Formats: sequence, C-alpha cells, structure tokens
Amino acid sequence: MKFWQKIYLFSILTFVMIFNAASVMVIERNHSQMLQQEINNTLSANMSVNSSVNAIIPILRIYDSIDYEKTVLTNIAKEFVDKNRDANIFLEIINDKKKSIYSNADFAMPPNRGELEALQNDEIKYILRDIDSRTLLFTTNVADINQNKYIFTYMKDVTPIYAERMEQYRFFWKIDLGACLFFMIVMFFISKRLTKPIDQMVKTAKVIAQGDFSERVQLKSKDEIGVLAANFNDMAAVVEDKINILERNNSEKQRFINNITHELKTPLTSIIGYANYLRVTKYKEDTFLDGLNVIYNEGKRLESLSSKLMDLILLNEDQFAMTQESLREIILEMEPSLILKSREKQVQIHLECEDCRLWLEKDLMKILIFNFVDNALKASYAQGSITIRAYTREETCILEVADQGTGISGEHLDKIFEPFYMADKARTKSNNGAGLGLSICQSIANIHHAVIEVESEVNQGTTIKVIFTKAGACREVGEWQSFE
Repeated sequence: MKFWQKIYLFSILTFVMIFNAASVMVIERNHSQMLQQEINNTLSANMSVNSSVNAIIPILRIYDSIDYEKTVLTNIAKEFVDKNRDANIFLEIINDKKKSIYSNADFAMPPNRGELEALQNDEIKYILRDIDSRTLLFTTNVADINQNKYIFTYMKDVTPIYAERMEQYRFFWKIDLGACLFFMIVMFFISKRLTKPIDQMVKTAKVIAQGDFSERVQLKSKDEIGVLAANFNDMAAVVEDKINILERNNSEKQRFINNITHELKTPLTSIIGYANYLRVTKYKEDTFLDGLNVIYNEGKRLESLSSKLMDLILLNEDQFAMTQESLREIILEMEPSLILKSREKQVQIHLECEDCRLWLEKDLMKILIFNFVDNALKASYAQGSITIRAYTREETCILEVADQGTGISGEHLDKIFEPFYMADKARTKSNNGAGLGLSICQSIANIHHAVIEVESEVNQGTTIKVIFTKAGACREVGEWQSFE
C-alpha cells in the first residue's frame, strides 16, 4: 500500500470513528435530557394529584365512607384528566387489594408491576415500560385515607421522545453519509498533495540510481518534508562528489598504469635492441662503447624510475615519525650536494634562510627540496641562478625555490603535480626524467599538511612555495618558531 493510500485510509477511518462517536454522544445526551425533563414533569403532575387528594382527606375523614371515598377520588381523577386533556396522559387509582377505582388507560396493564410493592407514604416510584408499540412512564405513589390505602399511578406516553431520537439518528445517517463522501473527496486530494514531494524524491532517487548523480529534488517547502528533501539533496551532492572522486582516482590510476607501461617500454626497448645488436654484430670497440653507453643510460633511467615509484608507494602509506627540526639547518646540510649538482649546468645556488622550526620528517623534507632544486636546474639556463628561501609570514612558515629558467605556461600549471605529467617532454627526456618529482613533492607536502603554490612565466622563471601553516606545523606538544 502506498503512503498516500495509508494517509487516505487512516484519516477516513479516524474521521468516521470520531464523527460517529461524537454524533451518537450528542444525540444520546439530548435524548437523556428530554427524557429526564419529561420524567420531572410527570413526577410534578403526580405530586399535583397527590396534593389535591391530601387537601380533601379531612372531609373524607368526617364522612368515613368507602363509597364516598371512591366517588370523591373518581371525581378528582376525572377532573384532573379533563383539565389536562392530553391523550398521552393516563391515570389509575386502585385500592390496597389491587381493585381498580378509576382508570382511563386504553391498554392492558402489565401483570407484574414491581413498583407497587413495598410502596411507602410520601414516596413516588417511576418506571419506563414498553407496551405494545408505545413507551410509557409509570409514576406511582400511595395515599392513606381513613386507614385505607389507595395507589395512584400517573402515566405518560413518552413514545414521541424515543421517536424523536430515532428521527435524529436517521437524519444523522444522512449527514454522516454526505460528510464522509465529502471528506473522502477532500482527503484524496490532500493526501496526494501531501505525498507529492515524497513522490518527487522517489523519482529523483531512481534517476540517481540509474547513474545521473547531478539530479536534485526541486522542493522549497519549510516543513519536515522540505527539510528531508534538503538533506536528501545534500546526501546526493556528497554521493556525487564521492563518485566523481572515485572516477577521477580510477582515471588517474589507469593513466598512471599506462604511463608506467610507456616509461618502462621505452628504455627496455632500447636496452633489448642494443643488446641484440651487440650480440649479432662483430666486435668493434667504438660500436660496442656506444651501445654499452645507451644500455647504461637507459638502465640508470630505469633505476631512477623504480626509485621514484618506490618513493610514491612509501609516501602513500603516510606512516612517518615527526620531529622538531630547523628548516634552515636542513637546507644548510644539503648545500654542498646542491652546489655540486648545480656546477654541471653552471648555475649558482643562493640561500636566504631564517630559522623556522617545524615538526617534520627530515629525510622527506630533503627529498622535497632536492626535487624542487633538480627541476629548477633542468629548467635553468647556463650562468643562471636558483634562490632557496625560508622565512615566516604571520602564522605560516614558507619554503621557496625560485629559478630564472624557461618557466611553465599557464595551461600546464594545474597538471604539473600529476604523476608522469611533463610540460616539456623533450627537456625532461633529455635529463632522464619521468615526471614523478613534483608528484612526490605533493605527497610530501600533504604528509606535512602544507600547501604548494606555483608562480611561473614563460622565459622568466618559476617560483614554488611550500606554505606550512601553524595548524599543520604543530604536532602534539610543539609549535614552529622563527628567530634570527
């Protein structure tokens, strides 16, 4: 059963139960009030008859005649009946031997009349009886005249009251039927409208399940369903982001595998080709030396590639013990090897370092600096210079490597940290590069919660900044400090 059908069904059942119960209570209460009023009126009339009898008791005592008593009581009864002239009123007078003195009842009295038993003076009993098709109210009291007991029964036909109740029920059933039909029609549209947003979310969920993760629920209500729709959209957005990340990661992994295959294939092809050439060629020293040089260079290239791939694998494990180190001291330790490497291209290394103390992994930081400087050397012209800076700025410590080389065009800046990506393939290949250095640097920066920024202009040079924030630099008990 659909949700709107449940709302529709339960609302109708609730309405019918409450409406019927309330209507029955109102009808029964109204009937009870009318019946009680009729009982009170009948009791008052009975008391009026009793008062008339009590008024003549002194006279009856004077005569002390049973026949006279019967005559007087009969006259009083007739006078009372004629005075009211109501066909619904009946009066009966009997003596203590249950013999009738007077009665204008047009029906047979019931054989069992419990109200006549143990009747006391100044006491009025009443009872409702169904006789034939009528309902009558019997009120009974007793009068003691000259030691003779006379029982007065004043009766009122209350059938119209019960007929009125039945008429009210018949009218109620008509109203009930009309009200239920009207309520059913109204609730049909209300339930459909209330559940329409849910139907929209169901349709949206089906679209998302089919792969369209950009689909959203178009609902702007401020009720609970509107909040649910907003949360549903937030969830869909998170799912879409996660799916996009997974697809991007899968794409990057596939590209990574393709690049590895390509990078391995090229030097292996050269090695196999030259080895086979030397194997089938007669020995010539120059030819053998050239072939061995190619095999050696390609082997070194494979060694460099495997080393950097291993670095990437280790960096992804993210299990490194951080210690508080001075960034300037690390750079100074590396200065001799960096200068030695720069002499090959006749490039000068300049250091401008403040003492920035950070929580970091020393060996990883050396790899990061070496890769940045190595890239800068590959991009630099002869007689150029590379500047390495370490300084503080507000809540950050910044490591900067700047060169005056070929630079990087804007179209490549957002891709240079991808594995195997090479903005200048010819230059990178000539230096036995595989496009992994900056990817390694990015992983090292992530481990240290640092951010890398790149500024570059073609033929003007490149500046790479690694920004260590205070939150990223702090590790458990320490904070980075700067001092001259």
